[in-house]
Order: sequence, then structure tokens, then C-alpha cells
Amino acid sequence: MRGRRMSGSVPLLLSLSLLMLTVHPIVLAESAWEEDGWLRTSYADERLEAGDEFGCYGIPGLSWFNDPGAVASACKTYIEERTNASQWGVSPLSTFTPNTLTMADHQRISSQGFTVHGDETGLVDSAWHDADDMPVDLWDWYNLGRRGGSLEKGVASLETLQEEVEAGGLVNMYWIGRVNDATVRHDRDVLNYLDEAPHIWLTTWGEVWSSWSAKRCYEFTHAIEEANNGSILTFESLITDACTGASDGLPWNVPLTWLIDTDGHDVVEVRSPSGPLESIEGEKNTKQGWWQQDDGTVVLSIVNGHQVEVVLNGSNITYDILGQSKFFNNHSAAVTVAGHETTDLFKWSKRFLEDTSVRFTWLLQPRPADGEATWIPYAIVGIGFATVVGMLGVLGREGVGPLAGLALGKGADKSPPELQSKRSLDAVDEAE
Repeated sequence: MRGRRMSGSVPLLLSLSLLMLTVHPIVLAESAWEEDGWLRTSYADERLEAGDEFGCYGIPGLSWFNDPGAVASACKTYIEERTNASQWGVSPLSTFTPNTLTMADHQRISSQGFTVHGDETGLVDSAWHDADDMPVDLWDWYNLGRRGGSLEKGVASLETLQEEVEAGGLVNMYWIGRVNDATVRHDRDVLNYLDEAPHIWLTTWGEVWSSWSAKRCYEFTHAIEEANNGSILTFESLITDACTGASDGLPWNVPLTWLIDTDGHDVVEVRSPSGPLESIEGEKNTKQGWWQQDDGTVVLSIVNGHQVEVVLNGSNITYDILGQSKFFNNHSAAVTVAGHETTDLFKWSKRFLEDTSVRFTWLLQPRPADGEATWIPYAIVGIGFATVVGMLGVLGREGVGPLAGLALGKGADKSPPELQSKRSLDAVDEAE
């Protein structure tokens, strides 16, 4: 009976040990950090409504080098359980990655839904390391460049930033809001330049990638008909299964900017089911709307699946859908600012609440746990170790495993050889 009980306990202990080995890294990681409570409040919603984005920086207790997939998964869960990633999408698209990872590591991170990895990750393929480094393939975005310098006062260079913006393309700046308990001051001249300079799209990593992705696959419908005192051009950028499937449904449905030649005819208004679209002439932040350039080209920014009517002041109009512009609102350059190591959203962002149109990609990371909780990981490791040793001991009593010899030796018969022989003979006699 005792042997049967011992044998029955082996599967139970094996199961418990495997459970401990599986669960304790997760518990260790969670015990190593504290959440940023601001992410669950209306303050986070206000940042999203303003146009900011939440991405990933890392998780204390988990290593990008040892298991990048686990870091990406845990960080994605951390964000999704507390807030949306953007006003345009729920799941995060953007993440920091160190420059020590392989392409295979980046593929694991991408499998968690992160499409933009930055910045300066060290891969051969890249995106926007300079004005001519336009991304072609999805994996180019696994090495987003850093251009334009830092936003930090004393480090920022207005001259360098101006040169990069004038060169065009995506200019990705760098920002750390605090170092330990010290607030890092930002350069107001740089911020003022970004607010005042024309033809700049102030955006975020996920918005830029989603806009770029939409140019890889799209369909639209259009038609024109005569109306009282004019014409109505109906236009819609479609949501299709083919394009959604080609991109795994990852891109956010951000406003895409279409250019339309109306043969010199003026636009009276642009109507949608929810009402007239407003003018976005000079607008730097992503939104829906329209305006007409001096050359007569209509600049129309709408999300997919949103049909609009462009009311024109003429008849017998010949028009042409010219396609999508390079950047939102037909701007020549785009600027993003990545807020690295954001552990306290309020402290990092409060200075940028109302006085700027610059948008931030806040790369979030939970705060490391305080000293009072540092004993928890060691307790978990101790429990796991004790469980494994206990399992080996039980297996040893069954004659299995590295402790088998020790366990069998402890329970062996230590009586003299003569007595052992006599017992054997007695057993034979009884059998006869």
C-alpha cells in the first residue's frame, strides 16, 4: 500500500513542479513592478484625445535579451488592461527594442502585434534613418531611425532639427521626461519651431506606420452627378477583406489624405453622414477634413469606410483621383517625439498639456517595485526550489533520478549477512 501511495504522489508532485516552473517567472516579473495609476484615469484619455500614443518600453523583471517575446506580450497586456493605445486603435503598435536583438527576435516581437521597433535597433534593414531611407517592407520598420536629436534643453540642436525637417521624410526625436526624481527640462525654442513651421505633420509612430501601410493596399469608389447649381462628387475609401487580411488587421483606421483634381472648379463644402467636414488648412495633427490648394487640388483626409460628398460649383466637370499624398494633409515632413522610459505619465507629460501641438509616442514601462516588496521574488524562488527537491526525493525512493542511490541506501537492510541469509532460508522453508 505504501508503494502505491508513493507512486500516486509522483504525478502530483511532477505537475506541481511544472506549474511552479511555468508560473514563477510571471509572478517574479509582476512582483518586480508597480503600475502607473494615471493610465486608468481620464488623464490618459485626454492624452489620447489630443493625439498622443501609448507604446511599450519594457517590463521590470523580464529581459529583452533572454525572452523578447515574453516582454512584448507582457507589455501589450499591461497597456491593453489599462487604456487604449491611440484614439484610432486599441492595441499598441509601437515598442522600444535594444540594439542587441536578432531579426528572429524582432519577428517574435512582431508576432505580438508590434509593427514599429525603435529606435536605432542595429538591423541592416531600416526606415527613416535619413530623408532618403523610405521603408519598403514591413521589416524595415523594425529599425526606425532617430533624427532631429533630443528635445532636452542643452542637448537639443535647433539647427540640426531644421536641417532634417527641410530634408523631408519622417523625423523621429528622442525624449526622456525624468531621470530618477529629477525633471528634465525641454528646449522651448525647439518646441516653438515645431509648432510654427509650416508643412509639418506632428504625429506618432503608430499613425505614421498605419498611414504607410494603407498605401500598400487600398480600394476606393467615386462617382459624380449633376445637382442644383453644381455637381456632387461622391467618394469613399473602402474597407476590404483583401486589404485587412493582407495586413492582419493591424493598421489603425487613421485618416488618409487623398488628392483630387477638379479641373479648376471650387469646392463649396464636403458633406458626410455626420455633418459637414471642417477645413484642415494648415492642420498639423491627424484628423478628418478638407481644403483646396491654390492650384485647385482638393486635399481630402478621411478614414476608410467614411463616404463623403464633395459639392462643386460647376457642371460637366472632369475630375481625377490623383491618389494619396505622402504624408497627412499633403505635408512634406513628419515629426514624432518618442518619450522613452515613461513610468509616470503625468510627470512626463504635464508640461505639454496645452501649449503645443507636438504629439508624443509615450513608450510605457511600469515603475520598479519599492524595497518593501523585494523579498517576494526570493520567497517564490525558494518555494520553487523546495518543490523540485521534494519531487526528486520522492522519485529517489522509487529508484529514479539523481537521489535514487541515496534514498535506497538509507532504506536498505543493515543486518549482518548471516542473519540475512538465515531469513532467506526461512522464507524458502515456509514456501515449501
